[in-house]
Amino acid sequence: VQLQASGGGLVQAGDSLRLSCVAPPRAFSSRMGWFRQAPGKEREFVAALSWRSGTTYYADSVKGRFTISRDAIKNTLYLQMNNVKSEDTAAYYCAADSKTLGYNPSNTYYSTAANYNSWGQGTQVTVSS
Repeated sequence: VQLQASGGGLVQAGDSLRLSCVAPPRAFSSRMGWFRQAPGKEREFVAALSWRSGTTYYADSVKGRFTISRDAIKNTLYLQMNNVKSEDTAAYYCAADSKTLGYNPSNTYYSTAANYNSWGQGTQVTVSS
């Protein structure tokens, strides 16, 4: 599945930003998420959701500030980023997991990058303080 991420930019601390990730029409994803990678750091989990149920999962560092959502008709994933901080500066990647599991996966499953089998290109978010 080819994912197309957009919406990054240069913002000031405290501002808001919304990232979008579009999947091709009729592409199936069981789970989708956002990860980010800052220069010199490993890729880290930001947020994810179950496409069917809409259940959401967040990293502690963004909980209460970021909201992940999806539009099933547009096959689009969003990340609403509010009250951004300088430490949110990173390249943000959307990811999709098309696997159908015979169980409800744990929070750990959602936050593990290796469980996602499709990735979009990164969209850069830079927060100036």
